[in-house]
Amino acid sequence: MGFLDDLRVARAPAASFMALGLFWGSFAASVPDVKEAAGLSDAALGVALLVATLGAVAAMWLAPVFERWLGARALGLITGLAAGGALLPGLAGSPLAFTLAMVAACAGYGLLDVAMNARVSGLEASAGRSLMNLAHASYSLIYAVSAVAAGLAREAGATPFAIFATVALMTLLAALYVIRQPAPREDESDAEDETRASQIPLPLILTGGAIICLAFLAEQGTEGWSALHLERSHEAGAAAGALGPALLGLTMGIGRLFGQAATRVVREAVLIRAAALVAAAGAALAAQAPSLALAYAGFTAMGLGLSLIVPTVFAWAGRRIRARDRARMVSRLSVVGYAGFFAGPPMMGFLAEGFGLAASFTALAVLILAIPAALLPLMRRAAPDPIRR
Repeated sequence: MGFLDDLRVARAPAASFMALGLFWGSFAASVPDVKEAAGLSDAALGVALLVATLGAVAAMWLAPVFERWLGARALGLITGLAAGGALLPGLAGSPLAFTLAMVAACAGYGLLDVAMNARVSGLEASAGRSLMNLAHASYSLIYAVSAVAAGLAREAGATPFAIFATVALMTLLAALYVIRQPAPREDESDAEDETRASQIPLPLILTGGAIICLAFLAEQGTEGWSALHLERSHEAGAAAGALGPALLGLTMGIGRLFGQAATRVVREAVLIRAAALVAAAGAALAAQAPSLALAYAGFTAMGLGLSLIVPTVFAWAGRRIRARDRARMVSRLSVVGYAGFFAGPPMMGFLAEGFGLAASFTALAVLILAIPAALLPLMRRAAPDPIRR
């Protein structure tokens, strides 16, 4: 089976992944304008995003309840809910308004994260092949396109409201598409999941979730602050600054397409270790680069490395869990790991306020190195033998 066949099977969650990439790519490229419109300092932006993290994490805890309540149309309806939240950051004209807008937006996208990964997990179980890298690639590629488009729109004078209104409209169209696609048929034993916590090893969830957390922390920290770093440290314009997050997204998409094939011939632990080392080197180069071109090279290396970590962890853990437990496992990994998805930008803001953005990206390099140095060996010891189906 080729990429097109895989994409046909995963078309519904892929559309939701694209909607997620559309929002975060546009947001990353629009941070300078949104920050100015809301009157935020670096530290205040960090605080606002940290508060928004709480809304996202709470939504992720509630995601299984929403999915049961909404039934087979859960993914489409949650994508539509995210469309409403996508509009709000473009309306914020004060620090409080921005904080509330991001709480609402992050809650919607937190629900969406869990719902679409769970849908992919279910499709993997029913189709009998890996789809996770491909689904995540769709997010990254659309992220790159939307970051460039938003940067060009900023250069042409578009307001944050115009940019996020476009994002909301396109997300609503994606929701209408997703809701028309059939959901995978549930196994009757799925109803027992809530009483079978012992079937999902806690050490595997904690170590795998920690790896995902650091990878997402680095990814979102870069997405949220790379444009500012390029514009502030290298005097790049709006379009040139947007190339930072765009390069990250584009190379992450390319890397995940490669990972779709690589996981068939390379052991997951080897792939995760190599990817983390490449990502750490890229973060260090982006932080200390003496020229704009080398900073771009650093973000390119970061994207290639980070791209493989999260989907490979999901796939590795999924092979060690019975098919009927995989959706629940994805939810638990997401709750632990996706905290980094939202904690990265505020951490970068606090460090930037005190030490500058170069120090912020250097800190990311050090944190990424913790994956091969400590967390990956712990996960290998925690993981049970693969399930043979």
